[in-house]
Amino acid sequence: MKYAGEAQEEQTTGERSTRNRVARSILDHGPSTAADLAQRLGLTQAAVRRHLDALVAEDIVEGREKRVYGARTRGRPAKVFALTDCGRDAFDQAYDQLAADALRWIAQAAGGGETGEAAVTAFARARGAAQAERYRADVEAAAPQERTKALAKALSRDGYAATTRSAPAVAGQVREPAGEQLCQHHCPVAHIAEQFPQLCEAEAEVFSSLLGTHVQRLATIAHGDGVCTTFVPQAHTTTASESTAGRNPA
Repeated sequence: MKYAGEAQEEQTTGERSTRNRVARSILDHGPSTAADLAQRLGLTQAAVRRHLDALVAEDIVEGREKRVYGARTRGRPAKVFALTDCGRDAFDQAYDQLAADALRWIAQAAGGGETGEAAVTAFARARGAAQAERYRADVEAAAPQERTKALAKALSRDGYAATTRSAPAVAGQVREPAGEQLCQHHCPVAHIAEQFPQLCEAEAEVFSSLLGTHVQRLATIAHGDGVCTTFVPQAHTTTASESTAGRNPA
């Protein structure tokens, strides 16, 4: 039996996966009509249009009139969809390798070993601090019980496709949910975080700082999980001694 939140999460993840296939097809084949995409991907045109509408809203693709060469036929020209600059940037280019090389250089320049690891950690925390400042106003403006949702919205603007759901109650007990789960269905730096887990650890520290509570990492895409999942306890269960920010028990 699946909780309603779990079913919604699976649907959201599936929608995101299909949406990525649509965008990838445009990247591989150039500006395409909804009919072209439906044929290539084995989807109905109605389904393709629904995904295209979402991609347009996210500024990943844009619709434009199909360029006609030679004599124009009667009727309205077909509409084609092309990737925006933002859409192209969403795909891995050489940026992953460049980032990995840069972090490796930082570690080596600091002397390697534990000193090099500490240098990468310092970089990850500095990056996290800048990320926190971008989100802080939105989170602090929300009511305490809405702050995890506000953080999810801020993360989604940066491409993390984040959602929240109530954490399941303790088995066999009738009680309110123990907290929330912050789920990130996409991670723009997942390939780098596989090699440098300091990035995931620093991100969890950012969440803890912004939400004013300890958080616990349950899963990460970089570790091979399908979704990055972070447990955020209810405020009244938090104590300073319980802080587990950045822990990944896997």
